[in-house]
Formats: sequence, C-alpha cells, structure tokens
Amino acid sequence: MAVHPTAILSGDVQLAEDVEIGPFAVIRGPVTIGKGTVVEERATIQGPTEIGCHNRICCGAVVGGDPQDRSYRGQSTYLKVGDHNIIREYATIHRGSREGSHTIVGDHNLFMGLCHIAHDCHIHNDIIIANGSLVAGHVEIFDKAIISGQVAIHQFSRIGRLGMAAGLSRITRDIPPFMIVYGEGTVIGPNSVGMRRAGFSSEARLAVRRAFRLMYRSAHTIAEALKLMAASPATPEVAEIAEFAAGSKRGLCSHHRFLAQGKGRDAAAEERY
Repeated sequence: MAVHPTAILSGDVQLAEDVEIGPFAVIRGPVTIGKGTVVEERATIQGPTEIGCHNRICCGAVVGGDPQDRSYRGQSTYLKVGDHNIIREYATIHRGSREGSHTIVGDHNLFMGLCHIAHDCHIHNDIIIANGSLVAGHVEIFDKAIISGQVAIHQFSRIGRLGMAAGLSRITRDIPPFMIVYGEGTVIGPNSVGMRRAGFSSEARLAVRRAFRLMYRSAHTIAEALKLMAASPATPEVAEIAEFAAGSKRGLCSHHRFLAQGKGRDAAAEERY
C-alpha cells in the first residue's frame, strides 16, 4: 500500500495492501478499496462506498458524492463499484438518494472526462460513457452500450445491451438493445458494427436488422411489430428486444417512420422477418 503523505484519509477507510493513493487525494469513509486500485492526485472518494479491484480513479474525479437531489437529507445511501473500471479526469459518480438505496457500477467500464453518473443509476459491464455526457438519476445502462460525447440522458431511461447514443443526442426514452439513436432520441438503425465486433453471427445481425425494419420502417406500429416479434422471435437477440420493450416504462425512442400507401419501400418487412 502506497499512500502519499499529502493525501487525507478520514473515518473508516479500508485499503487492500497494494492500493495506491496519490497526492492531495481525499477519502472520507466508510470506504473500502480493493487490491490493485489506483487513486490519482486530487481525486475524492466519499462513503459509504465500496470499490473493487484494479480500478483507476483519475485526477479530480469525485466518486461517491452526495446525490444532487433536493429531497436528500443525509440518509445512509451507497455506491458500489466493481472491478477494472477507469474513471477519468473530473468525472462524477454519486450515491443513491433514498435510505438504503444504491448506485451500482459493474466491471470493465470506461467513464471519460467530465461525464456525470447521477444517483440510483445501474451501470452494467463493458460500457463506454464519453466526455461530458450526463446520465440523470435512476438510469439503467446494459452491457456494452456506448454513450458518445455530450449526450444527455433523462432520468429513469434505459439503454439496452449494445445500444448506442450518438454524440450530442438527447435521450428521453429507452434505447432498445442493439439500436443506434441520434439527435432528439431518433433511432437510425441497428448497431451492426458493434454487434460484429462483439462476436455476433451474421444471422443474428440480419435478424436484428429485420426487427428494426419491422419496428420502425414498416406500416406496423411499434406495438404491433413487438407482438409479432415476441410471438415468433427469429433469434435470442430479437427476443431480447421484445422483452426489453415489454419492460419499458418511458416508452421506446422513436423513428422518422416511412409510412407507405399499401406496400411501400419496407412494407414487406413482416414477410422478410
């Protein structure tokens, strides 16, 4: 364990033997930090917070701060961070906002500089949140999602697995798994490149593309398309989209739909699906 002499540790702070704490870092317990984690200069960690192993918390980051919720009155709330996360310069991750509530961060995530994760969020695994993006309270982001720079995500929204928000987007509803959203929460297509890089088969990628066409570019409403998909899913990925949509409370991000008279350009999507 290497703690710089200018670092300030107060309260119940438990460090694994090989944790490194840099100059002028501030840790206010109760805080537990697992092996191999590096806390760089001027970072702040406030408890109750539990941080796993082999994380890197960079200069000026604030981890475990009080929630920015006007109803918060000092209740005991928590932050739990998993393993192998990188929290870059001046990023902020806040604890829960209600008595006993948690903000949860999984494993192998990258939080780029100046991004913000608000209270009561659940960030799963292998996620990238780019510079300056703002994730409001109670948001859930599933595995391998990508949030590009300067994205704003409304509270209680969900981002499905391998979903992607393009830079400068405003997300006010749920992004279905494997879909890309741009601008004012507009679904523009499936994340085929991300799926290929993640090892999904060509059959799975084709099925997701057909599901996108059925949901967003056929004469069906999204609700009708989802019923068709749930009744006879072509692949587990399509079933995942239907299940995700069924659990949506805010509704799904929309699309500038191509509505045809009779059978238009993609009106035969149901038959292809």
